[in-house]
Amino acid sequence: MSSKLGFRLFPTPIGSLGIAWGEAGVVGVFLPEAHEAATRRRIARRCPDAREAEPSEPVARAIGAITALLRGERSDLTHVALDLRAVPELHRRIYEVARTIPPGKTLSYGEIAARLGDKQLARDVGQAMARNPFSIVVPCHRVLGADGKLGGFSARGGTD
Repeated sequence: MSSKLGFRLFPTPIGSLGIAWGEAGVVGVFLPEAHEAATRRRIARRCPDAREAEPSEPVARAIGAITALLRGERSDLTHVALDLRAVPELHRRIYEVARTIPPGKTLSYGEIAARLGDKQLARDVGQAMARNPFSIVVPCHRVLGADGKLGGFSARGGTD
């Protein structure tokens, strides 16, 4: 991954999110922590070479689209370029399927596994969702357990 990474915190209705990017696209979206300093520390742990910077035009559009979605507006995030080079190949495939889930719709872990051609991958789908470095852009919140309930959600506050 390029050492020329930038990051920015930006206000949303759920708190200050962070976004980090490089030349190939977004490398991480960081949900709010209790304090901005904690969000900055998490960005520094995951992207130690990132420096606070003005976002490029594509990243600024991504920030606007994420913020609109969190305001409750219909907002398509499929245009957001993701740099998936640091993501395992299976997770890449899982995230690609998850990104096709439209707003207001859901898929189960098993349904994503079936779309990948192997229903036995349901547990792997859950693990990929738990490790999702692109929160909101890869809509892990639209992926449910077989019973239609939210699985374990790894962000601060859990499923709340």
